[in-house]
Amino acid sequence: MTLIEAELLKRFQQNARAWSVSVAEPFETETSVIAFGLRKDQPVVLKVIKQTDDEWQAGEFLAAFAENGVVRVYEQMPGAVLVERLRPGNSLAELALSGRDEEATDILAGVMQRMSACSGTSQFEFWPTLHDWAKGFERYLTSGDEKIARSVVVAGQRAYLDLCGSQGEPRLLHGDLQHYNVLFDSHRGWLAIDPKGVIGELEYEVGAALRNPYENPELFISRSTIERRLEQFTNKLNLSYERTLRWGFAQAVLSAIWLIEDGFAVDEMTPALRLAEVTGSMLAAE
Repeated sequence: MTLIEAELLKRFQQNARAWSVSVAEPFETETSVIAFGLRKDQPVVLKVIKQTDDEWQAGEFLAAFAENGVVRVYEQMPGAVLVERLRPGNSLAELALSGRDEEATDILAGVMQRMSACSGTSQFEFWPTLHDWAKGFERYLTSGDEKIARSVVVAGQRAYLDLCGSQGEPRLLHGDLQHYNVLFDSHRGWLAIDPKGVIGELEYEVGAALRNPYENPELFISRSTIERRLEQFTNKLNLSYERTLRWGFAQAVLSAIWLIEDGFAVDEMTPALRLAEVTGSMLAAE
């Protein structure tokens, strides 16, 4: 066991003891250690984040939504969170992939609507903003990497910064609200998990949904699907269609940049870049 693994196990055990959780065998994801368990006969999920990244404050962000469209938080601290276990816990991706994307999109919009009820501003100064996330473009442009065409990165950056500078009402956003982060509970319905947490206008929140489910990119890069999804989101949430489309384009480029930064292979066939190509052409035609 490496020093990092030993420290992670120690943190996991400390949280389980401190929060009086009896856990089954934990399992790992790329970013965390997770275990199902019980606390006073209440089914729970304990999640411990491996390192300081955009999930580190997930518990704080979930708690800030005050159960509006999100999983219930029992305990949280930087790097760890204890939440209710959702049953059966199937993701919204299953619905979209089974040919019911219109229904899945409506559900996602409903979750966004419920989460948008959180509008307190007292903690905004301590939380990341969309302006902070914009730094990814400059990092890439100065990195020397050429996997993404410079013209595409510059166009994405220009759109992103323009949108940042003309935002509507800022609010706490999930930041990665897509099909795999919305699960079903037989008692509470569809609920969001695993927020990145960012402050910005609601139009931004739609972007992650436009490039998912990633298992079937042919679904979401279809122009007809993009247009139909945008109409559903903007009509239900009373958003600007044009701004939502522009955010979708800029985010698709930024998403590809983040993939490269995380060590994934990226080329012109990467789904996010294919989405950027289609949404970029839609913007050019306007």
